[in-house]
This record gives sequence, C-alpha cells and structure tokens, in this order.
Amino acid sequence: MSLSLMLLFGLDANVANGTNRLAIIFQSLTSSETFRVNKILDFKRGKAAVWSALIGSLAGAWVAVDLNKEIIEKIITIVMMAMLLFIFYNPSRWLKGDPERNAKPANLFEIFLFLVIGFYGGFVQVGIGYLLLAGLVLQAGYDLVKANALKVFITFVYSPFVFAIFVWHHQVSWIHGIPLAIGASIGAFIASKLAIKKGGGFIRWTIVVMILITALQTFNVIDLTTLFSFLKPK
Repeated sequence: MSLSLMLLFGLDANVANGTNRLAIIFQSLTSSETFRVNKILDFKRGKAAVWSALIGSLAGAWVAVDLNKEIIEKIITIVMMAMLLFIFYNPSRWLKGDPERNAKPANLFEIFLFLVIGFYGGFVQVGIGYLLLAGLVLQAGYDLVKANALKVFITFVYSPFVFAIFVWHHQVSWIHGIPLAIGASIGAFIASKLAIKKGGGFIRWTIVVMILITALQTFNVIDLTTLFSFLKPK
C-alpha cells in the first residue's frame, strides 16, 4: 500500500521500491526490539534463515534496479492467494507450529528456501512477510507468534544492505522516505504489542485481511490510489 501511495506522488516504480526500504528498516527495528524485550524472538534456531535471506536479498536488490512493476504485482498476488489456501487448510499448524520439527537444526532445503525468499525480499519486498511466515511456520516449525517475531528480525537484518544498494543507484526519495519511516515505526510498535497480546489467531486473520486487500488492489477491483488521491500534490 505504501508503494501505491508513493506512485501516486509521482515516484517511478524503482524509486518507490527503494524509498520504501527506509521505512522497512525502522519498522522492522521497532518490531524486533518489541519482540526481543518480551522474550519472543528466537534467533538461535533461526540463524540459518536469517543469513540465507540476507545473502539472497543482496542478489535480489541488484536485479531490482530494472523492476517491471506490473508483472511483479501479479506474481505477488498469486503467491499471497496461494498462502490463503495454506492458512485455511490446516489452521492449527499456523497457531501451534511443529515443536518436533522446530527442535531440529536447519537442513539444506530450509537454507535454500530462505535464500530464495531473501532474493524476492531484496527484489521487491511487497508480500515478503507472508512468504517468510510460510517458511518459518511450515518448514521451520515455529508457531505464528514466534514466526512473526523472527520474520521482522530477518527483514531488519537484510534491509539496511538492500537499502544501501538503492541509495547507490540513486533510487531513494528522502523527502518521502523519512515521514514514511516515522509512521511505519509507530505502526510497527502498535502491531507488535497487539500480536503479543492477541496471539496467533489475531495475526492469522490480519494476514487474511491484508492479502485480500492487496489482491483486490492488484486486480483493480479497488483502487487505493484513487481513494487517497486527495493527498496528491497539486
């Protein structure tokens, strides 16, 4: 949604993609610290996912300088709609995780999976949270709350490096990125507190709502840019 708003302000897709990374850095930092303070963040088991995603994201960011926004948005929506099937097919798996699987160290498939997810995150970022959650819950065995905590930490680790690549290519608008980062930090703090208080069920239904809104926007059923057109500078 933030990408849509930045496009509304006249930024091209590449600059909007790069500018959005500044907000993501502060958003993921705020959420990670909130989860850490509440002793929910599990880095020890998730370190393979963290480093794999970091390496993949660097490759994805270099590719992203020639972003084709229309094609990528369609891919994003297809991936997220597929996730809805996973969420409703076995909801208890998302809420409780798989303790037996989570107790085992990461295998080669898991490392490769997060390398690919990281590449996607470096490339476009939009929807990456859903893919990280799917990998952390269905492959690594985390419950949804702990997966959400590790998801934002993974995003925080790779985002500064990815952001630096966009800065190097002059694809960041600071005048748009700074207020976006402030708002994202406030939203992340509130959302993290709600996730801790409400638990996996709240996160699950939040994901469902956000996926549906994104899908409707991508296939032009709703138009968020028109809805917020009053913000567009004259």
